[in-house]
Amino acid sequence: MELNISKTSIYCILTEHLGLREVCSRFVPHKLSDDQKLLRIQHSKDIIKEVKKDKNFLYNIVTGGETWCFQYYPMEKSNVKTMLICFYDSKGIVHKEFVPPGQNVNAVFYLKLLKRLVRRIRRVRPEYSEDESWRLLWSHRSTLVTDYLTKNHILTINHSPYSPDMAPCDFFLFGKMHLPMKGKRYADVEAVQKDCTDILAAIPADELKHSFDMLLDRAKSCIEAEGDYFE
Repeated sequence: MELNISKTSIYCILTEHLGLREVCSRFVPHKLSDDQKLLRIQHSKDIIKEVKKDKNFLYNIVTGGETWCFQYYPMEKSNVKTMLICFYDSKGIVHKEFVPPGQNVNAVFYLKLLKRLVRRIRRVRPEYSEDESWRLLWSHRSTLVTDYLTKNHILTINHSPYSPDMAPCDFFLFGKMHLPMKGKRYADVEAVQKDCTDILAAIPADELKHSFDMLLDRAKSCIEAEGDYFE
């Protein structure tokens, strides 16, 4: 359905009428509540505490997120897009997939996605074969997902809602991927997906690893900002 609304008008609606702001290319509440700030502080303290206990803690995290990839950069009217869901750790991309057109993205979908991720981890990360040898940093917490994680002894890292500035996929990976796509016009969705795949594969492992060091720095920045956004 074509709404014929300009990008400027959309931005105005999001920021002025809905009270949102942009953080790490995500629209989030302009002001966090006191409870949300306290939660961000607590989760930041949890990360710092775990790093003090185990210096390799950050490098055994598998984190995931999702982003839209477009046929035209910059976006144009009647644009074709595809949703990418990607998981990575300090060693490389662990699993990625593009959501099929028309797919209902709900709790059932995320549960099936999680099962595919776990199977993939068993194949490509044998060092994660033992229980509690890795941790998942992912924002989806439906009952179906949490029950599966508990039954399969998969440890998780608490992730505060509305916190893209604390999510490696948002503050690092997706920005790194989208940057070289700017100014391009792709022939079709398949071409978009291929370029996304190639760009992700070309990101050096040391940069991926550094993004987890950045997570520790951001946890400290979050505490210094008293739980508020710090960028």
